[in-house]
Amino acid sequence: MYKILIADDHPLFREAIHNVIQDGFPGSEILETADLDSALAMTLENEDLDLVLLDLNMPGMHGLNGLINMRNEAPTIPVVIVSAEQDKQVVLQAITYGACGFITKSSPRAQMTEAIEQILNGNVYLPSDIIRSQKANTRRSQHNEQSIAPELLQALTRKQLLVLERMTKGESNKQIAYNLDIAETTVKAHVSAILRKLNVHNRVQAILSAGDIDFTAYLRR
Repeated sequence: MYKILIADDHPLFREAIHNVIQDGFPGSEILETADLDSALAMTLENEDLDLVLLDLNMPGMHGLNGLINMRNEAPTIPVVIVSAEQDKQVVLQAITYGACGFITKSSPRAQMTEAIEQILNGNVYLPSDIIRSQKANTRRSQHNEQSIAPELLQALTRKQLLVLERMTKGESNKQIAYNLDIAETTVKAHVSAILRKLNVHNRVQAILSAGDIDFTAYLRR
């Protein structure tokens, strides 16, 4: 049973996400508000919140400034940005500014439920379709900026490469464990080793820097 705040100025969307939470996480306590000021007030009054779903464009937000304010006021409560925005840079900026996920309003119900579940389990959720769809367009410009040196990749074991490949597809630790038929604790150990070997600080950086890798070439060795 969770306690979740939905902060969105569109009543129809609030109702839709309310239903998603109610169906996917029965018994959860759901709070609702329609602007940033009242959302900030409610997070201060409810320090036991498990999650805040924050609309990027509601009154008071001023883009990602609202997210920064929310993180400053309630640094221990996980915040997810919910938006119709599908620009890859906005998604990445939101994560950089402290969001633990980004859910697009066009996501199917099942995908929203899965995203919320991943975040409640302590994972970061990125919309893999956006991350993947814009890779082709930005591949040349970002190649030197974010790509991983081959010698760092060669330091990864075969199993770590398989885990990293699944991470780039947006899979959670639980999904990776299921697909590779290994324990979730083993996946967590592999993820920690991957971050260390690739010299990145978190899962998001690993996913972004590994976006252009041809895994089949490395897995052939």
